[in-house]
Amino acid sequence: MLTRIRKAIIISTFAIAMAMVLSVSAWAQDRADFSLRAIDGATVTSESLRGQVVVLAFGASWLPLTRNQMEGVKKVADQYAGRNVVTYWVSTDSENLKSKNFVADDELRGLARKYNVKVLRDPDGVISKKLGVDQLPSVVIIDKRGNISGTASGLDPNADLAKQLAARVDKIL
Repeated sequence: MLTRIRKAIIISTFAIAMAMVLSVSAWAQDRADFSLRAIDGATVTSESLRGQVVVLAFGASWLPLTRNQMEGVKKVADQYAGRNVVTYWVSTDSENLKSKNFVADDELRGLARKYNVKVLRDPDGVISKKLGVDQLPSVVIIDKRGNISGTASGLDPNADLAKQLAARVDKIL
């Protein structure tokens, strides 16, 4: 009798432990852990942005829709200034001089000034892939706890990106 109880306790403990491992694993997949270099040389990490809603707009400077995307990101930044919402445009342009998609930081600084946006770099696409970006342009929204709250892939040139992003940001604020 005592052996059956011990076996039941051991099996129950094992089942609870497995459930905890699986739930932590599923939770970790939704976490948006990243570290990106800003064009001014600083490093921006997901940990440094905890407590804020983060809008990461991934694009490439050579894409025609990039200008629309940057304008939308700027409008969202202005609309939510002072409300714990930060926006970044993330360049996936290469830093390799030999690449046909090479873009220097100086060129990106020009875009940043023109559109008044903060620019980060993801030249190898490691972070964009990690966050589920499968096409450009795309946007990833991260909640205050550091979880991916929403994504938007592609960009309709006739749609109001700022309005679309604002609706999503409002839901998680």
